[in-house]
Formats: sequence, C-alpha cells, structure tokens
Amino acid sequence: MKIWKSLLIVLMIFVNLAFAQPSFADRPKFSKNPDYIEVTKSIKALTKAKEAQTEIEGVTPEEIQQKIDELAFQKYTLETGINWGQCDNQTGKTIAVYGKRPNDEENEDAVYDNDLYFLADGQSTKDNWDCDGFYLPNDAKIAGLTPDGQVFTEPVAIKIADGSKLVIKTNPDTAAIEINFPNAQIAKANQVNWFIPNVSQALIDTRVPNAPTNQS
Repeated sequence: MKIWKSLLIVLMIFVNLAFAQPSFADRPKFSKNPDYIEVTKSIKALTKAKEAQTEIEGVTPEEIQQKIDELAFQKYTLETGINWGQCDNQTGKTIAVYGKRPNDEENEDAVYDNDLYFLADGQSTKDNWDCDGFYLPNDAKIAGLTPDGQVFTEPVAIKIADGSKLVIKTNPDTAAIEINFPNAQIAKANQVNWFIPNVSQALIDTRVPNAPTNQS
C-alpha cells in the first residue's frame, strides 16, 4: 500500500511539472538579453563610482546619479519583456537603420548580427520589428553624445537598447543630428558585428527606402 502511495505522489509531481513547464517557457527571458546585461553592469559601475565619490571624466556626482536613474528606467522597460526598439526618422532625409531580417531562417548564413535598411523621412519602423540603431554618415555630426564639433576618424553607428523609441532629427541651425535617447551608444566596427560603411549622406539619399514601417 505504501508503495502505491509513493508512486502516486511521484506521478502527481511529474504531472505538475508537465503543466508548469510552459508557464516558465513563456516568461520573458530579459535576464539573458545583451542589452539588459549591459545596462545592469553600467548601473553597478556607476553606483560604485558614486559611492566611492570618484569622478568619471569630469562628470559630477549629480550627473552620475542622473545617468543611474536613466539606466534604471531603461532596465525596467527591458524587464517588461519588450524585446524590440523603434526608430522614427524626422531628419528630412533618408537614413540607414539596423534591424533583423523578417524571416529568421534567412539569418542562418548571415555574416552580421543584423542588416542595414533605409528609412524614409517621416517614417517609423514597424511595431515588433527590432530597430537596433542607425548609421551616422561620414559627413554628419551628432549632438549630445559627443563634445560639440567632434569629427569621427572612422565609421560609426548609433546603438540603442531594446524597448526604446528613438526619434532622430536634424537641428535647423547647426545641421547636426539630434536624438531623444541620452543612453545611446556610439558603436564602431571593432565593437559590434554590424556592417558599418564609410559613406556620405548624399549616397544614402540615393537608396530606395526598404525598412519595414507601420505604413507598409
């Protein structure tokens, strides 16, 4: 009798696990998201620097705290399970954006982690399609992320984290590109597995827009 009771208990455990497994599988695995890992590391590093009252390239403790708060908000958005970003082009020109191919099977032999698409002025990338960032032409300047007037000596891209809506504009007075995302990163070819060409805005303007959008 005891043997049957033991077998019944074991059977019930296996049944519970069988029904519980899908619920675990459906949970967003944000902890394995590269953006989430990077944001978490940045928060820890900045918090440690603030506690030690260490200046970071002349940044004040108040500015460090502001950065921590911004990253904490970004971390929270990633924890909600949103695993895609969106790019909104308000520059008055065509821009080049980075994103995944619509069909995952086509990525099996891909050389880079994403592809380069062209987004027309006034367009936003499609919901649920992950825009990873945009390409900065070799004759363009960007405000806010770098000291004013900095000229890059090598091709760069601007990278954003999942869960972000990036609005890209052109300052009418300075012609510099401005973005609404303070935690965007400047990515170089030796830092990310992206195709980062060395071309001008004029060449990008010749491309036919093909980025997935909500209007397409």
